[in-house]
Amino acid sequence: MHPSTSPTRFAYLGPEGTFAEAALSSAIATSEGTRTPWPSVAATLAAVRSGDADAGLVPLENSVEGSVPATMDGLADGDPLIIAREVFLPVAFTLAVRPGTTLADVRSVASHPHALAQTSRWLETNLPGIAPLPASSTAGAAAAVAAGEFDAAVCAAIAARRYGLDSLVDGIADSAGAVTRFVLVRRPGPLPEPTGNDKTSLVAVVADRTGALLDVLREFAVRGISLTRIESRPLRDRLWVYSFSLDCEGHIADRRVGEALAALHRVCEDVRFLGSYPRADGRENRDVAPESADAAFGEAAEWLARVRAGRI
Repeated sequence: MHPSTSPTRFAYLGPEGTFAEAALSSAIATSEGTRTPWPSVAATLAAVRSGDADAGLVPLENSVEGSVPATMDGLADGDPLIIAREVFLPVAFTLAVRPGTTLADVRSVASHPHALAQTSRWLETNLPGIAPLPASSTAGAAAAVAAGEFDAAVCAAIAARRYGLDSLVDGIADSAGAVTRFVLVRRPGPLPEPTGNDKTSLVAVVADRTGALLDVLREFAVRGISLTRIESRPLRDRLWVYSFSLDCEGHIADRRVGEALAALHRVCEDVRFLGSYPRADGRENRDVAPESADAAFGEAAEWLARVRAGRI
């Protein structure tokens, strides 16, 4: 399927019953296409790159635990993929058990390491002396409980229902209000039109020299562009050299954002554009100063053209 058409085959980080499935369902009606779980972030992205799926939904960051390295590295490496939209999902954990199990019966509990980190105080208080065990996903832990491998799983309510488990205790997160940001990615193609409240994502590999990161930040600052996220990741094939994953306000169609990315292309070893898409976190982009608006850039370009043509 050409990436400019609406996707009908969706991949997501599985297995069935993950928060990724819940996020996909919250963003796209089940009637809009088929959806297939894949066993890892890498496999989900590979399905999109190979054409086995038109789009894939993967977690990018959590408000408590931070970024998801597998997604950050998976988007930075390999054939290019573009973020088409972002989806924010409130994270609510339940302690899922086989029917008839009480809290006193629980001798083992499993979940994804991020989920265990977000519920560690509750587990220590209510299941003292039990060492939580890591699983590949929250849904995978629920499936293992249903199979009798563990007594309890920390998972989403959708996973408990999917695997026939009881939600023994709801709302067990240590920090209320946690949110996970997911991104829907596809192969490169026409971008969403600017909405006036957009984000642009990219990965920049900075030169190995003093002041290189400052040069990157300056290109945004001088054009009045606000960064909403910046994180460093080591390059796996070059010791002690880093790339920077960035989100900024605005759309690449905006003159100020386009100029900033073109400038980064000059001062960085490499720049990978990851997409411009509508902002979905409930916040509004900051007002653009008059000197940073498209009209000002256009007027400046016209002035320069006149000067170069001798029409001062």
